[in-house]
Amino acid sequence: MSSLKRPLNKNLRNLTLGTLAAIVTVLPVYAQSRLIFIYPPINLSLGVDSLELFANEGVVNNELAYYMNLAGVNEEQKQAFREALLKKADLNPVELSRFFNSPMGEELLNRVGRLFSIQGGRNGKYPLRGAMVQAAFDQEEGLTLLNFLRYLPVNMQFNLEEILKAATYLELLGQGTNAVVAEMKSISAQTRQQENVPDFSSIRDIRQRGDYGVAPSRRLRLFDESRQREFEVLLVQPQRWREGKIPVIVFSHGLASRPDDFEEDAQQLASYGYVVALPQHPGSDFNQLQEMLQGFSREIVKVDEYVNRPQDVSYVIDELERRNRGEFEGRLDLDNVGVMGHSFGGYTALALAGAKLDFDTLEAICGRELWGPNLSLLLQCRALELPRNAYNFRDERVTSALVINPVTSAVFGAKGLSQVKVPVMLAAGSNDPATPAAIEQLQAFVWINTDDKYFALVEGQAHVNFSKLDAQMTAVLDSLPDLKLPNQKVIDTYGNAFLVAFAEVYTAKNEQFRPYLTSSYAKYISREPNPLHLVQDDAEVPLSELFNSRKTARIPAIYPRNIIPNNE
Repeated sequence: MSSLKRPLNKNLRNLTLGTLAAIVTVLPVYAQSRLIFIYPPINLSLGVDSLELFANEGVVNNELAYYMNLAGVNEEQKQAFREALLKKADLNPVELSRFFNSPMGEELLNRVGRLFSIQGGRNGKYPLRGAMVQAAFDQEEGLTLLNFLRYLPVNMQFNLEEILKAATYLELLGQGTNAVVAEMKSISAQTRQQENVPDFSSIRDIRQRGDYGVAPSRRLRLFDESRQREFEVLLVQPQRWREGKIPVIVFSHGLASRPDDFEEDAQQLASYGYVVALPQHPGSDFNQLQEMLQGFSREIVKVDEYVNRPQDVSYVIDELERRNRGEFEGRLDLDNVGVMGHSFGGYTALALAGAKLDFDTLEAICGRELWGPNLSLLLQCRALELPRNAYNFRDERVTSALVINPVTSAVFGAKGLSQVKVPVMLAAGSNDPATPAAIEQLQAFVWINTDDKYFALVEGQAHVNFSKLDAQMTAVLDSLPDLKLPNQKVIDTYGNAFLVAFAEVYTAKNEQFRPYLTSSYAKYISREPNPLHLVQDDAEVPLSELFNSRKTARIPAIYPRNIIPNNE
């Protein structure tokens, strides 16, 4: 195993498990419940009391010793396992229970319950939920792995054949991700040799604020009568107007997020002379999440958000057109609007850029028994509940799209993304458990059918801004062993630069900023511990070859087909 592969796979695995723990778990408990390990024809079991003895006293009895010897566990690994059994995750038990009564929570439980079932094979979702919630309610010990096992109301069966398949998917995802990183490095290095770029140390540093200042943000309250939908828009604009037409950006937030989370990004753009509108998407925003957690709704996301989100953005552009003549003296350029978005907001931006929902792909992927390590499918597969209409969200006023950790693979697929013809930049992170780069962004880069496209990959980036997590999620992450979080300040500088560079070239039509959209510039600003790699449209061919590589690219290829490759 290479030195690169080890930390990437470990961090990705920890983040995947951490995300599950944050959303994964009241019944009486049997004192002598057992864990059954099934791998036909093998049938073994382990008493929870053996784990309790080991965790509390460090004693390995004969029963547990058999398993540890079988696995070849050394003393260091024993100590790590003991600590893992007792590590506490501070989660609100009521909110945890409410999450698991949401459609996304129930689907997650259903998927996990196929791997960890009740003895005899029945789906284990209900005892898993009960044990986790009960442990979280325990005021003395709280939610630990050991306490969770104590509260299991029945003997639980570990379906090792299915678990090993899931583990194989996770390992393949790590291999695929490392292959992408390695290929990006190789392509970037080759590209830099051919690029004719200026001395970046002698020209403007676009990681810093621009010259136009930033006016105080304003909130607009909009009401779309045709949809009977009311929502807010955070409007960020410069203190001084730039010459000529004023470029406009609309930024769409992700699931359970809010416009304010991206206000700093908007201020960076505004300082370069942009008017930036950040719409709230009711039904998939932070307020919707709070309604679910507080018991006022069963849903984290309403299904019609797949329709409403792109329509929200189009309505915002309509509103700016209505205000343009008076408030902005007719200076807004609303024929060349740039749309940006994060995660579910990435879906929103791509839909406006022409991507089409593909229900055939959705059915094929969502109907599989084993999904693989892609948490975004919990969101994407909800789109199957939509009426099967030929949706078209393309807004001709949108002439470019920059998307960060977007969800793409199932909801759009190759067919849907091939309809995108405008310039696109996809930004991904190598440690993203929610929208894995090898599945959600690499494939999108290959499938999008435009000559002006860019793929930016940040090693160690993990979907969210860790500096803005709430206390509960932070506590969950703190409970994970060996988890190395990214340097958010470094990642923010990348965002500052590429938001401006992409907007200047493709929204403001300013070719002077094109040198910043190069592999050379990415290398210039790249910093440890989270190196940055950027490739352009001509990298499509070598990256697409990863899909067919016998060693590395199996994860994008095998993931849609749901097969486990033979060992080589």
